[in-house]
Amino acid sequence: MKQDARIFVAGHRGMVGGAICRALKASGYDNLVLRTRAEVDLLDRNAVNAFFEAAGVEYVILAAAKVGGIIANDTESGDFIRDNLYIQTNVIDAAYRHGVKKFMFLGSSCIYPKFAEQPIKESSLLTGVLEPTNSAYAIAKIAGKEMCDAYRKQFGFNAFTVMPSNVYGVGDNFDPQSSHVAAGLMRRFHEAREAGLDEVVAWGTGSPLRELIFADDLADACVFLMNSYEEGGMINAGSDQEVSIRELTELIAETVGFQGKISWDASKPDGTPRKIMDNSRLRALGWKPKTTLREGLAQMYAWFLENVAKD
Repeated sequence: MKQDARIFVAGHRGMVGGAICRALKASGYDNLVLRTRAEVDLLDRNAVNAFFEAAGVEYVILAAAKVGGIIANDTESGDFIRDNLYIQTNVIDAAYRHGVKKFMFLGSSCIYPKFAEQPIKESSLLTGVLEPTNSAYAIAKIAGKEMCDAYRKQFGFNAFTVMPSNVYGVGDNFDPQSSHVAAGLMRRFHEAREAGLDEVVAWGTGSPLRELIFADDLADACVFLMNSYEEGGMINAGSDQEVSIRELTELIAETVGFQGKISWDASKPDGTPRKIMDNSRLRALGWKPKTTLREGLAQMYAWFLENVAKD
């Protein structure tokens, strides 16, 4: 991409979209096209088409999505599949029809089968059943990936999909009802410490294994791929840092400074038992992450204290 290219980052106010904007600017891309939902509602096909007609966008990174943790996915599954299908369909189709040169769609590792062979290769897609608590979201993301592939095959549209592992970091969502695991735990431990509590109860057994990638590392990978990846299809983007939920919980408690007891409610769901991705294709292209989990959590908590805890 030329330095003056007009790049539309959809979802720039979210954690991943915001990190991508920072990465692009750090690489000298200053001609970013950014719109809030009030300016362009991606659920509205006519609004999306009007935007692309007027904006002259050359490149698109679609990071906009309705996202949430295990509770939100399980209780709002209709909203998750509807909204994400609308967003993807509207933006992918409009980008193709208005001559976008390259299109990146951000997926989610939850698209892979619940019991996929580990580490999970891109070829594992659609080889087994999904985790039921987030299957609606996963199916929407699978549809977006398939739409990119279909438009590439039939129309020659230069679209591809990036599948991140679990993302955390600066700008994360800390809402108790919709946050992902790292942000949800961080807020709970912070509030417990502030309230002087001597115990925090965590969900499940703590045994599931997860691969977490810092949002700014993912963003760096996205900019790298926009400039170097031409194969289409999808490519995994993870950190290769695997941690159990129990270890993650203890590390977040340490980061926050909570010194009380951590107990586990095994009646609550664990979700997928293990989820680490095979990132060998991305590594072979020459990219690797820079941020350790401990470093990333420290940056995340500093942002939380400055932007969330003060509210």
